[in-house]
Amino acid sequence: ARLTWGRTTAHISVYLTVKCVNATINGRAKVTHAVVVIFLEFFAWGLLTAPMLTVLHETFPHHTFLVNGLIQGVKGLLSFLSAPLIGALSDVWGRKSFLLLTVFFTCAPIPLMRISPWWYFALISVSGLFSVTFSVIFAYVADITEERERSTAYGLVSATFAASLVTSPAIGAYLSATYGDSLVVLVATIIAVADILFILLIVPESLPDKMRLSSWGFPISWEQADPFASLKKVGKDTTVLLICVTVFLSYLPEAGQYSSFFLYLRQVIKFSSEAIAAFIAMVGILSIVAQTLLLSVLMRKIGNKNTVLLGLGFQLFQLAWYGFGSEPWMMWAAGTVAAMSSITFPAVSALVSHCTDHDQQGAVQGMVTGIRGLCNGLGPALFGFIFFLFNVELIDLNPVENGALVFQKSVIPGPPFLFGACTVLLALLVAYFIPEHDSLAAKTCSAQAITVPDNGTQLNSSAPGSDEDNEPLLQDSSM
Repeated sequence: ARLTWGRTTAHISVYLTVKCVNATINGRAKVTHAVVVIFLEFFAWGLLTAPMLTVLHETFPHHTFLVNGLIQGVKGLLSFLSAPLIGALSDVWGRKSFLLLTVFFTCAPIPLMRISPWWYFALISVSGLFSVTFSVIFAYVADITEERERSTAYGLVSATFAASLVTSPAIGAYLSATYGDSLVVLVATIIAVADILFILLIVPESLPDKMRLSSWGFPISWEQADPFASLKKVGKDTTVLLICVTVFLSYLPEAGQYSSFFLYLRQVIKFSSEAIAAFIAMVGILSIVAQTLLLSVLMRKIGNKNTVLLGLGFQLFQLAWYGFGSEPWMMWAAGTVAAMSSITFPAVSALVSHCTDHDQQGAVQGMVTGIRGLCNGLGPALFGFIFFLFNVELIDLNPVENGALVFQKSVIPGPPFLFGACTVLLALLVAYFIPEHDSLAAKTCSAQAITVPDNGTQLNSSAPGSDEDNEPLLQDSSM
C-alpha cells in the first residue's frame, strides 16, 4: 500500500511538473507553479514526522512539550516580525526571488537533523525570519487570478498542502523503520533541493514587469514593514477588526495543536509511528475533499459567512473531543471533524479578498501571515506551558515489557485542547457579528488605498483582515 501511494504521489508530482514546464515555455505564471512549490516543501517536512519525534525526545528528554513549544514559539514570533517586510519587498522586487529565499531558509534545517540536533533546533527557531512561504505563494496566486477565481485557487493551494502530507509521513515512517533516520533525512534534503531548483529554473515571475518597474520609485518605509503599526490601525474598520479577531482566536489553538499533537498521540494515546502516519493521511485526504468539493458547494448554498461559522463549529467540536478523548478511536473520529474544519480559512479569504488592491497583494498577505505568525509564536508556547502545568510529560517513547508507554497522567487527558475549544467558542461568537454583505467595508478599503497610494502605512491599515487568510488546517512545517 505504501509503495502504491508512493507511486501515485510520484505520478502526481511528474504530471504537475510537466504542466509547469509547458507553462514556463509559454512564459506564463500558473497556479500550478505555486501548487508544486508548496507540495515539494511540505512533502519534505512530512517525511520527517517520525524521526523528528525521536530526535526531539533524545535531545530534550525533560520537559519535552515545553521545550518544543518554546522552539516553535520563537520561530512563529520571528515570522510575525518579518512577514510584512518580505511581503512588501515582494511587491517591489517580484515574487520569484522571495519564493526562492523563503523555501531555502525554511528547508535549511533539514540536513542538520542527523548532523547536529542542537544546531537543527536552533536553526528551526531562527528560520522563522524567512518561513513565510504561504505569504508569497498567496500573493503569487493573487497576481495571476481574477477575483472570482481566487477563492477556488486558494482552496487548491490549501488542498495541495494537505495532499503533501497524505503519504509523506507514512513513507518517512517506513524508511525510518527499515533503513534508519539518516536515509529519511537524505531523501527529505534531496526533495528540498529539487524544490529550490524548480523555483530557480522553472517558476516564472508572476508580477508584471510594468508593475514592478513602477514600484521601484516607492521606498519601503518602516511603517510599511512594522507588524505592530498595522495591528494598531486594524480597529479603524469594524468588519476588518471582527475578521482579524476571529482569525486570531481560531488560529491560536490550531498553531498550538500542531506543534505538539503528534507527541500527544504517541505518548498519551499510545499511537505507533505507523498509526500517526495513517492518521495524517486520513486527515489529509478528507481535507482535500473538504477544501475542494465541499467548500465550493457550501459557498454557493449557504454563503461565505455561514461557511466560516460552520468551519468554526467543526473546529470547536474537534478540539473538545481531543481534550476529553482518551481512546484511539476517539482521536480517529475527531480527526474526521478536524478535516472538515479546514474550510474556515478559504471561506474567510473569499469574504475579504476584494478589499485588497492588486499591487498590494504581497504587503497584505505579509500582514495576514504575520498575524498568523504571531499565533504560531504564542500558540505552541501556550500549549507547552499548559502541558507542563498539568504535568503531562514525555518520559519514554519506547515500549516497556507489557507493551504500554510510560508517562505521567494528568487529570484531564488533553487540557490544552479544552483551552483551545474555549477560544474557538469566542471566535464563533465574534464571527456571528461579521456583516453578511460587506460592500461598504470593501468600498472603504478601496477608497483608503486610492486616496493614499504612496503611503504604505495607510495601505496596510486594512491589510490584516482584508486578504486571503486561508492556510490549511495542517499548516505548520513543525508537523
